[in-house]
Amino acid sequence: MTGLFSHLYTITLRWAAHRHAPRYLAVLSFAESSFFPIPPDVMLMPMALAQPSRAMRFALITTIASVLGGVLGYAIGFFAMEMVEPLVIGAGYGDALQQAREWFMTWGFWVVLLAGFSPIPYKVFTVAAGSLALPLLPFIVASLVGRGSRFFLVAGLVAWGGPRIEPWIRRYVDRIGWASVAALVVLYVIFVH
Repeated sequence: MTGLFSHLYTITLRWAAHRHAPRYLAVLSFAESSFFPIPPDVMLMPMALAQPSRAMRFALITTIASVLGGVLGYAIGFFAMEMVEPLVIGAGYGDALQQAREWFMTWGFWVVLLAGFSPIPYKVFTVAAGSLALPLLPFIVASLVGRGSRFFLVAGLVAWGGPRIEPWIRRYVDRIGWASVAALVVLYVIFVH
């Protein structure tokens, strides 16, 4: 298992070089915001690394597609929460959904903004925002700011580091990957339990 993330990194670098990579990035970004478990950063980073001059364009694609996917998540929560809630709970996000609802009742707009930037699954917050009928315009603005900040920061750092950081990423990708998994588990335990 030690080479899992380095293997995925190599595969993702190949995908990132594909001529349709921006389309794949948009689809992944859209899906991740409402139902898909893999964050778009896994494609955005290698794409920004492979083509640093287009990194900001890739960040823009990721942001717009992610916010549009967030609007789908919002619509799911708004129109179909009774039907979808058992699926959310069955997927293991029931406690996270309840926690998100409590946070919305207390902090509203700021929860969406922070969720857009954090590693906590954004889809939980999009569905919860819809189920609580959070006003749509503030939801979209908070999503644009939160998601945009995250994706432009990631793309900018990777493009700035460019080829000189690629050996470092390759060398430490497994440690970074497992540390990210550990951080998500810790966040889950802290915020959900």
